[in-house]
Amino acid sequence: MKTHRKAFSLVTAVFLIALMASVAFYVMSLSGKIVKETTVQYKKEQAVLLAKSYTELAIMTVTANDRNATGQCITDINATVGSNDPESSGIGYRVTVHIGYIGAKSDINTCAETSKLGKPADLSTDPLIENHELNIIVDVYVKYKDIIQDNISASPWITYHRRTLQKI
Repeated sequence: MKTHRKAFSLVTAVFLIALMASVAFYVMSLSGKIVKETTVQYKKEQAVLLAKSYTELAIMTVTANDRNATGQCITDINATVGSNDPESSGIGYRVTVHIGYIGAKSDINTCAETSKLGKPADLSTDPLIENHELNIIVDVYVKYKDIIQDNISASPWITYHRRTLQKI
C-alpha cells in the first residue's frame, strides 16, 4: 500500500512542477510583451512631444525673423534629436519642419514661390485682408525607428505628423 502513496506523490510533484513551469513561461512571455508595448508607447509619446516643441520653435522663429529686412522667409527646419545616427542605432529622432505662408501678397512677397499660399493679385485690394494678417501652416514630421527589431537599420521609419495653422 505504501508504494502506491509514493507513486502518487511522485506524479503529483511532477504535475506541480510542470504547472509551475508553464505559469513561469506565461509570466515571462507576458512581461516581454509589456516591455515591448511600453517601449513603443514611450517612443511615440516622445515623438508627439518633439512635434509640439518644434511647432513652437517654428512659430517663434517666424515671429523673430523680419522678412522685410532680411528678404528671406523661414521655410524649413531640420534636426536630429538624441543620436547623430538614428538610421543604424535606432536611438533618436529625425525632425523635419515645413512652413507655408498665407496672407496678402504684399506681406509674403519676399517668400519663396513654393511657400506662397496667398490670395490672387486681383483680391489684394479686398477690405477683408487690408489688415494684413499673416498666417503660417507648420507641418512637423518626426521619424523614428522601432528599437525592438532585430535588424534596426533595415526596419522602416515610423512617422508622426502634426499640422498647425497659426496666426502671426
